[in-house]
Amino acid sequence: MSRLYDSDFHAWTYEQASLLRAGNLAEADLSHIIDEIESMGRSEQRELVNRLVELLLHLLKWRFQPGLRGNSWRLSIKEQRLRLDLHLADNPSLTAKLDQAIAQAYRLALIEAERETGLAESTFPVVCPFSFSQRV
Repeated sequence: MSRLYDSDFHAWTYEQASLLRAGNLAEADLSHIIDEIESMGRSEQRELVNRLVELLLHLLKWRFQPGLRGNSWRLSIKEQRLRLDLHLADNPSLTAKLDQAIAQAYRLALIEAERETGLAESTFPVVCPFSFSQRV
């Protein structure tokens, strides 16, 4: 089983789906199936953090560069909130990990904010000043 897993992942996925549909668990590559399912869960959590980074970055720019506020930033904030709402609706169990995800995302957003704004790191709060439900 693992030869196909290593050489043609796409074919492996269809083969495993077929085996599972047929109820043929004895021939299924359960070890790799378990790994892939867990990986899918981690991907959903990474997507949450990535969306939060984008949102927090734009919120930081909005707060610390008020003279540059415009429709683009406002719409980026609106878009990321919608994408986050949709992602959490699809993955409600991630809501329990929201505080942790915000903390991770904020550290990344600080780096991006410093890069994009040219402002010193010390300009920004050390701890995320935004709540998930906060609106511009």
